[in-house]
Amino acid sequence: MSTLLVPAGDVRLEAEISEPVGEAPGGVVVFAHGSGSGRRSPRNREVAARLTKRGLATVLFDLLTPEEEIEDLHTAQLRFNVPLLAGRLSRVVAWVRSEEAGALTGRPVGLFGASTGAAAALVAAASTPRDVGAVVSRGGRPDLAAHALGAVRAPTLLIVGGHDTDVLALNEQALERMDPGAGHRLAVVPGAGHLFEEPGALREVARLSSEWFCSNLPE
Repeated sequence: MSTLLVPAGDVRLEAEISEPVGEAPGGVVVFAHGSGSGRRSPRNREVAARLTKRGLATVLFDLLTPEEEIEDLHTAQLRFNVPLLAGRLSRVVAWVRSEEAGALTGRPVGLFGASTGAAAALVAAASTPRDVGAVVSRGGRPDLAAHALGAVRAPTLLIVGGHDTDVLALNEQALERMDPGAGHRLAVVPGAGHLFEEPGALREVARLSSEWFCSNLPE
């Protein structure tokens, strides 16, 4: 794993990149964390580890700078600023696809978003259809990306816990607004809540995610 600063417009964001060991170069999955979280999110790191085992590189980064994180602790406003977060995510994707990204350059890119980060991932996918090959949303808030849902062309998997009834309803409504011909799908993890803390729940998220990316990101 390597840690570096990734340019995202007028800021540079801390990121960690992991490459699979002994594997031919595959796709790259960029993670967008949920509200109040960061690149060290244990749930995202567990999913990322599973993806790496399946031959995918991963990029976990902080959507906010350290100074912005301190501000957000007091205001809780930046974490819900989906246009800001989506713009930064799009710039990180652009960096991954550029020559500056070294070994990552030119490889197909997927997005994994959690909670509000899922809304940012959907907006980013809609705005950069040529750059994003697949999307996974974990416990996402697609209602915060309502204006962009119809424009998402990358096959998207919406993963929701069966006991997370309010968010499940939001995801069911979002799926109805998305292009039925793009291959989008909703997967419900039985017995799981919003954070997938129940035994085996996050493991199932990782399994579903790795299968989705391996199936939908081109070689």
